[in-house]
Amino acid sequence: MTTITCRNLTTGIHEQAITRGIDLKLVPGTITALTGPSGCGKTTLLHTIGLLLTPTAGTVTIDGIDATGWNQRQRRAFWRDKAAFILQDYGIMDEETVNFNVSMQLNTLGLAVGGDHRRIRNALRLTGLASRGNELASHLSGGEKQRLGIARAIYKNASVILADEPTASLDADNRANIIRLLRERANQGATIILATHDPVLVSACDQVYRVGEPDSK
Repeated sequence: MTTITCRNLTTGIHEQAITRGIDLKLVPGTITALTGPSGCGKTTLLHTIGLLLTPTAGTVTIDGIDATGWNQRQRRAFWRDKAAFILQDYGIMDEETVNFNVSMQLNTLGLAVGGDHRRIRNALRLTGLASRGNELASHLSGGEKQRLGIARAIYKNASVILADEPTASLDADNRANIIRLLRERANQGATIILATHDPVLVSACDQVYRVGEPDSK
C-alpha cells in the first residue's frame, strides 16, 4: 500500500507553470478524481504525481520519502514495483499480442509470452477481453485498449493506479464494469488517481480535486 502526498506543488511543461500551490494527499483504499475542463492541467498533474514529469516547485513524497528529485533509476523502480498507468495514448504495444501486453514478459527462451498465464487469463476475463488474448493489440478498438490497460494493472496488482480518462471511449456497460473494477482495486488497498471529466466516474470517487480552482479538495 502506498501513500502519495503533494505539497505546494507547481506543475508545468517546458518551464511554463500550469497549476500552482497544490496540496493533495492520496491514500490507500481510495479513488481520487482530478477533474476540470480541457486544458486546466489535470493530465499534467496526473503525470507529475506519477513521476512522469518533474514539478517546477513543491514536492511529491511517496510513503514519506521525497521523490521529487529521484533519478531515472529510482523512478523506474517505482514504475516497475508499485505503479500502473492507464493513459490516453494507451501505452500499448500494437505489434504484440494482447496476452503479452498484460504481462509485458517473455518466457526464458524469449519466444513466447511469459508470466503467470492463469493471472493473465483472469485479468482479461475481468475486463471483458477473455477471447482476445492471442490477437495482436492493434486489432483492438480504442475502448478495448483502455480495458487492456486496466487488465495490465490488475495483473500487476499495482499499489498505485494512475489513469487518464479511463472511461472516455467506453459505452455505459463497460464504463460501469471499469468503475466496479477500480473500486475493487481500491478496496484491496490500491491508491487510485484518475484524470477525468466523466461525471459518472467522478461521482464514484472518494475524493475530488478540481484542478485550477481554489479550495477544491
